Amino acid sequence: MQRKRYTPGRTGSTARTAVVLTLGLGLGIGLTGCSSGTPADDIAVDAKAGPAAPVAPPGRYRTLFEPCGAVPQATLKDLLPGAAALADAERDKAYRGVASVTYDTDRRVGCTWKADTPDISHRLVLDIERVVSYDTAVSDDDRAQEVYVRKQLAAGIPLPPTAPPTTAPATTTPSAPATPGSPTASGRPPGATQGATPPASPPAAATKPGDAAGAPSGKPSAGGTVPPSGATPSNPSPTGLEPRVLEGLGNVAFLDDALSTVGADGHQRAVSVVFRTSNVIVTVSYREQTTGSAEAPDSTELQEKARNLARLLAERLEE
Repeated sequence: MQRKRYTPGRTGSTARTAVVLTLGLGLGIGLTGCSSGTPADDIAVDAKAGPAAPVAPPGRYRTLFEPCGAVPQATLKDLLPGAAALADAERDKAYRGVASVTYDTDRRVGCTWKADTPDISHRLVLDIERVVSYDTAVSDDDRAQEVYVRKQLAAGIPLPPTAPPTTAPATTTPSAPATPGSPTASGRPPGATQGATPPASPPAAATKPGDAAGAPSGKPSAGGTVPPSGATPSNPSPTGLEPRVLEGLGNVAFLDDALSTVGADGHQRAVSVVFRTSNVIVTVSYREQTTGSAEAPDSTELQEKARNLARLLAERLEE
């Protein structure tokens, strides 16, 4: 009997190995074919999501300086003249000031100084706030401007007017000349006299200097005295010391000045200077109170001292 010729690799473990390799190759090709469409699907999803919204830039300042040490002692001596008459320990305490209690000194800080004598007292308050916007579409500076505007309006100082938008003049198309003897567009024959047109409205009366300042604002005019009860306030001419917007201090600034009575014969004048630099708002409040026969505090002197301190703090922010 003739035996069949043996062919290696056809049977046994070698054949099984070939089958396993063939199955593995086919499975890999199938997986590659299934995953080939994934990037296209991802691209379609990203295209539907649209571009990412732009993030507003952060403010210039991330921290705040220590307020009680920000005012030089020479400036405090000028702002608190009554401290010179105090004992050494009390005078040093008055110049050190008292720090305001805040929960986050990187967001808000403040300090208060005061010096009292029997006839006159002075009080200085410094408040510094760093504004942070938690809306990615609104910058810290814009949010700080919103806070500043609320402070200015609360002081009764109107915002500067904005220029109205300019519009292009209307373009008129010239009409064709009328044929002699034909009626005009108004229906009247040529040469007919048109009736008199009504007169134009009279022009508005010109604003007199001091009218705006003389408008009732709910508080006495800066530099003036408190009118007696029942008296009708007149319209004084502006003195340049009224509450107003300031120029050349930070990005924006304003000054408020109010005189009031204290007790039977006392007077108190409070001057505040508020300015914004980037996302930081600084408020300088300076108050003088007199009693007895002492005259009412002078507006010019208090405003000058408050503005000088505000300029000093603005320079500190620029360091």
